[in-house]
Amino acid sequence: MSFKDLVLYPVLNSISRFKERNAFYINGTFYTYNDLGKCISKIRSAVRNIPENNIALVANDDLETYASIWALWLEGKCYVPLHPEQPLERCQDIISQVDMHYILDSSNETRYNSGNVIMTQSLIYKGDDLEYEDKYPDENLAYILFTSGSTGKPKGVTLCRKNIAGFIKAFWALGYKLDENDHCLQMFDLTFDLSVQSYIVPLLVGACAYTVPPTNLKYGAIFELIDEHSLTFALMVPSIIHYLRPYMDEINAPSMKYSLFCGEALPLDETEDWSKSLPNARIDNVYGPTENTIYCTACTYNRSGTNKESNGVMSIGKAMEGTQTIIIDENRNIVSVGEKGELCLAGVQLTPGYWQNPEKNAEAFFEKDGTRFYRTGDLCAMDADGDILYHGRIDFQVKIQGYRIELGEIEHHAREFLAGANAVAVAFTNQAGSAEIALCIEDDKKDSASILNYLKSKIPGYMIPSIIVYDPQFPLNVNGKIDRKALTKLAENNQ
Repeated sequence: MSFKDLVLYPVLNSISRFKERNAFYINGTFYTYNDLGKCISKIRSAVRNIPENNIALVANDDLETYASIWALWLEGKCYVPLHPEQPLERCQDIISQVDMHYILDSSNETRYNSGNVIMTQSLIYKGDDLEYEDKYPDENLAYILFTSGSTGKPKGVTLCRKNIAGFIKAFWALGYKLDENDHCLQMFDLTFDLSVQSYIVPLLVGACAYTVPPTNLKYGAIFELIDEHSLTFALMVPSIIHYLRPYMDEINAPSMKYSLFCGEALPLDETEDWSKSLPNARIDNVYGPTENTIYCTACTYNRSGTNKESNGVMSIGKAMEGTQTIIIDENRNIVSVGEKGELCLAGVQLTPGYWQNPEKNAEAFFEKDGTRFYRTGDLCAMDADGDILYHGRIDFQVKIQGYRIELGEIEHHAREFLAGANAVAVAFTNQAGSAEIALCIEDDKKDSASILNYLKSKIPGYMIPSIIVYDPQFPLNVNGKIDRKALTKLAENNQ
């Protein structure tokens, strides 16, 4: 099925059927489907005659910004989100890379002086403009998300309409049952791909999406939304439940039907604690890189039995419909059952490639037996049942004294000793230019001797961290994930 059938038509149907029902809850205000339809209409009239397909979009947390996405898609265009709080120089670099001359901005004042800036708040609604003319191919780009690049220059991941259609088809195949009565969380910045599921899925069925204002403490805002608005569907990064753990005795959310986690390794012990706060919820660990459209594997937590795990991290399960997974060695040979290697992905959700970046494309994609695969950089193993166990990032490995070490194993044992407190192992370069391991612990207590003694009873000497760094609260990036780069700098500064 196509993008129009799986995405556009269902949303237009929701706008028509559920005019007086709430579509969004944004920063304390409800907006109806009628409000959304009017906002899409006024913006669509402004973008219809833009001669370019790729349009820059200032990614504010407001109705105008969400409506802009649908207005662009109805016109067969592609949005490229610009983070409103990121350095202007970085955003202008993105504009330059894609050669965009039009910017949609819902801010009160724009910070962009060049190009054609359309201030969407000032546009006037002149009547509904919600008919869709089916003339745009599914190969058209839907969005380009820029992620950090190893050279310091952000790289653009292109996703087309058929990629999103493939994801939505696979999403429903997982068996989720949602309708207009559901309350769905949207905690992500629009420059992060998990946001795409979080704003599309509710609108497909006439439900309401509850967003988290960027100025709010994410886990605090989520706590309030769960408590005050009886959320029924939530996709979150696992860091959120770590920070909610001290409050789990206060969380009782029988209304939650589905609780999904993605973006980081999901600790099994925290999942067990979380399940007690959500007595009726199905809890899924889903996995996928931006390059394979949001997520593409899934594993459901078993409340009454055992759960597959590696180093305390829950399995990422099996491929969703339309995705093919293989695990390869350094020579691109498929490894045996149970053997570790790099997880690679193929299928309908796979990106056409990085925006005008042939070097990165050649590095990240390869063909095997006529199928194009993406190298995820994730170290995994597949068991005899076909379930995938996640062992961490390949670039989270380090060689010490010739031994290849998985930092996730150190973290697992440290967390055991610390009774679930956050522990992150990072590799850093010492003053002599050699690699060392630092263990970062989210605590202000300093009991390094006890921790090291425990680790020495569990892992070989060459895996023991050379330094332990304490931080009362780990730094998080804009997507709510633990910022490992910042922790590595912290370790370097404490050597």
